[in-house]
Amino acid sequence: MEMKAEKSDERREELLRQALELPMTPGVYIMHDSSDRVIYVGKSRHLHDRVSQYFKPTEKNVKTARMVASVFWFEVIHCDTEIEALTLENTLIKQYTPRYNIKLKDAKSYPYIKLTSGRYPKLIMSRKRLDDGAVYFGPYSGTATVFSVISLVNKAFGLVSCRRKFPSDIGKERPCLYYQMGQCCGVCAGKVTESEYAELIDSASEVLRGNTSKVRKKLEAQMLEYAEAEQYEAAAKCRDTISALEKLAEKQKVVASPDTDQDVIGVYSDELGTVMCLLRIRGGALNDKLEFPMGIETIADSQAFVSLLFDHYRSTEDVPARLLLGFEPAEDDFSSLSALLAEFAGKKVPVLVPERGDNKKLCLLASENARQAALRMKRDTERAGNAAVRLAELLGLEVVPERIEAYDISNFGSEHITAGMIVSENGKFSKKDYRVFSVKTTHGADDYGALRETLERRFSYLLPDAPAGGSFGIVPDLILLDGGAQHLAVAEDVMDKMGVYVPCVGMVKDDFHKTRALVTSDGEVSIAKEREVYVLIYKIQEEVHRFTVSKMSAAKQKTVRTSVLEKIEGIGPAKAKAILYHFGGLAKVKTASSEELSKVRGISRTNAEHIREYFDRLSESKK
Repeated sequence: MEMKAEKSDERREELLRQALELPMTPGVYIMHDSSDRVIYVGKSRHLHDRVSQYFKPTEKNVKTARMVASVFWFEVIHCDTEIEALTLENTLIKQYTPRYNIKLKDAKSYPYIKLTSGRYPKLIMSRKRLDDGAVYFGPYSGTATVFSVISLVNKAFGLVSCRRKFPSDIGKERPCLYYQMGQCCGVCAGKVTESEYAELIDSASEVLRGNTSKVRKKLEAQMLEYAEAEQYEAAAKCRDTISALEKLAEKQKVVASPDTDQDVIGVYSDELGTVMCLLRIRGGALNDKLEFPMGIETIADSQAFVSLLFDHYRSTEDVPARLLLGFEPAEDDFSSLSALLAEFAGKKVPVLVPERGDNKKLCLLASENARQAALRMKRDTERAGNAAVRLAELLGLEVVPERIEAYDISNFGSEHITAGMIVSENGKFSKKDYRVFSVKTTHGADDYGALRETLERRFSYLLPDAPAGGSFGIVPDLILLDGGAQHLAVAEDVMDKMGVYVPCVGMVKDDFHKTRALVTSDGEVSIAKEREVYVLIYKIQEEVHRFTVSKMSAAKQKTVRTSVLEKIEGIGPAKAKAILYHFGGLAKVKTASSEELSKVRGISRTNAEHIREYFDRLSESKK
């Protein structure tokens, strides 16, 4: 033991010597363990100071000390600026997912409100921010918030929310239900000019930016002008819009003066992990809250918080006018944070750590929200852990199942046979690991044959000479099959022949399509009175069924769209696919001109005319 300790001290002294030779310049440092795995990535504007600090015999928190004890060697990448170092650090963390770093989420993790481009824009939900000429607001904490805000703003200003394309569809059909209910301004009926609609869009954009009071004052002034001119119908529309804005304001908690535009950051840590909470205040109102959980082994310091904020603000155009912090960042990290906000906003953004007053209360509010989120996640983890432990007891498993894979088969008659696989890790669905199998060797409605093919393909990645398969290379702790004893028999036969063994059970439903029991090779195991286990199995069974049916339906719909085009003279499967790919769907094909259709690769002028004639006849027959 003494020899091992001496070698450890010698290695730390050597690492300190190397760190002291680093320059006082910005850069990124990458820590490796003895197996050459990247275990930590950090950045600093002074590499010499930051890296050497790790290896000096000073007191460190438990997580940092554990990480430093595992470092075998490190490397650095020099950068010209702090922003360049932050960007590189962010990229490397996502690339290596080091054990002691925060797990940065992709931008798609949070939804946005997208204002589409074009002459008659619409508000839609989007998981991605693209360089497509659209305007994006957010990100928001969840899709429920996004759809709620879109609905309220659409109703307030009467924005287009139907699927019609404008201006090409103006006057083609009678107004839709939204117009008849008074929830749309009536672009389709020609009731609104392009410039008038642009004004509505401008007002909606101001509201989404948090400038509700500005829009309200404008509407109140317009309402008075209309009333004095005895244009009572127009005045009433202004009054209704103001009323709708008040409903939107009711959903938002007023916490500051109407001109306040700031984000507030709070942090809570305990022995089980850390949560950072961001409160977004626009127009003086608290309109959303984002939570950033960090794992139990994550080194949760100001550098980690800055990395999270960098990742957040890089994915949004919504940089606040001011940022309030409920924690004291290191001088190095404070400088980086100020630099990145100025870079993204195009101007200086004050970063404050309030010590008293209303702003301090807001920071405490953010920290309390972070604490509540941590407690909620702790309860969820404990509940999932209890259910997994009890499930292991009921099934006589050797280990508590952390990674569970579930399979279901779905088909449309004898076509579109699809197998879906979902993954539950520690009680939470891991959607990035979901897979869908298009069954190829089984014909007809043969669930057992489809399951056999699916499991053979899945288990092939668990064989000794299997190619790298990402998450497919991970051996699950338990497999759940949506079915009974015969489904289980198929799975056991496949495993016997392939030399693979994973605990496997079937999920049996009663006559009302509710989970009744689990089927093992020894018989049924009732879970009716095991509430936590029942909830876990029920959620998994419903999720795998939903996922599989959705993928089967998508395959069916794609074929239906293709088959419609194949009815047209001169159009076969290959041309049908090319047309759909070019236009992105059948809806645009139906409205495309002959000239537009003939631009598709492989489509002749004659083909294009036949397509146009077919849909024109179809449209006439529906009148």
